[in-house]
Amino acid sequence: MDVTLPELVLRARALIVPGERRILGLCGSPGAGKSTLSSALLDALGDQVAVVPMDGFHLANEELRRLGRAGRKGAPDTFDVEGYAALLGRVRRREGVVYAPRFDRHLEESIGSALPVAPEVPLVVTEGNYLLLDGPWQVARAQVDEVWFLAPDEARRRAQLVARHEAHGRDPAAARAWVAAVDDANARLVEATGGRADLVVRLTW
Repeated sequence: MDVTLPELVLRARALIVPGERRILGLCGSPGAGKSTLSSALLDALGDQVAVVPMDGFHLANEELRRLGRAGRKGAPDTFDVEGYAALLGRVRRREGVVYAPRFDRHLEESIGSALPVAPEVPLVVTEGNYLLLDGPWQVARAQVDEVWFLAPDEARRRAQLVARHEAHGRDPAAARAWVAAVDDANARLVEATGGRADLVVRLTW
């Protein structure tokens, strides 16, 4: 369904219950706009929401090299999914202030304990590609109340991905090659899970 940002803000606001903790998941292929929507919800809802990105659980580059996975960073087995699920469990239980890691795209590394989630915040938004995937990802999904799947125009999504890679140091040819070899393979995995979402949307800004 086509929705506007104000409509999604209203839907997110409806999840807020004073004195309770709800977790909203944003899912979609690389470049689908998950981080952009997370930021927009944060701007609209202020101190009623906190954001915990899955990207903070990228394995370190050193570990990816050791495992032989550096050339496909962003694939499901290049994340600490158990750590991600465990942190969402702590967020769910409101165990005081929970500190989540943040992924720095300039460094291409995660920074630990960078995102505080205070216990009084009623809504936590977590965004990532693989929330609806089978296997260990289901443990993370079990902590989430509702998942929205973003389904943007495909050509626009890929163009945004190429631009992102260029902005972080890849030349145009290398950016396009990475999208074709790595991001597109991950996108096919993610797109196959869209039917498991509570809401599938094409955001009309």
